[in-house]
Amino acid sequence: MNRTEKIILGIDPGTQILGFGIISVCGPKMALCDLGVINLTKFDNHALKLKHIFEEITALIDKHHPDEFAIEEPFFGKNVQSMLKLGRAQGVAMAAALNRQVPIAEYLPKRVKQAVTGNGNASKHQVAVMMQRILGIPTLEHKLDATDALSVAVCHAMQLQSPLQGISSNSKAGWGAFLKSNPDRVK
Repeated sequence: MNRTEKIILGIDPGTQILGFGIISVCGPKMALCDLGVINLTKFDNHALKLKHIFEEITALIDKHHPDEFAIEEPFFGKNVQSMLKLGRAQGVAMAAALNRQVPIAEYLPKRVKQAVTGNGNASKHQVAVMMQRILGIPTLEHKLDATDALSVAVCHAMQLQSPLQGISSNSKAGWGAFLKSNPDRVK
């Protein structure tokens, strides 16, 4: 593997369907490595779903050896129980990455959509079309949870390439820390 290449695993968490997308990034070029979904509908017990998520994410990490793990943060919904279950699914996926010492980045859904489509309110279809264009892959309309996960990975790749690299979406440090750490970038 080229030393400048990074492998990024993107996750779109879910309690019924969890999407994953894996890209390789070398400079400005991004390429699809793998994508798919983890189907959790066959499990009636939420704890068994969480166990399955942990096992499947761990297996993906062991297979692809990602350098970075990017996951979509749960959005606030009206159903508190669904929100709690989604947060657990996200936490278990993050625990799998932490268990393999893979750095984690979290992104709000609007931020991901804004980064990859230019519109924070883009539809799943619009995100899929942009993943097709950005990665030069065939249409993926039937894999919308997987393309959402790919968009998280692509958003993270864009973040890594941006001038604000290292300032995460939920950083409390903000501009002050960036300016202090990068005096050569301020004129």
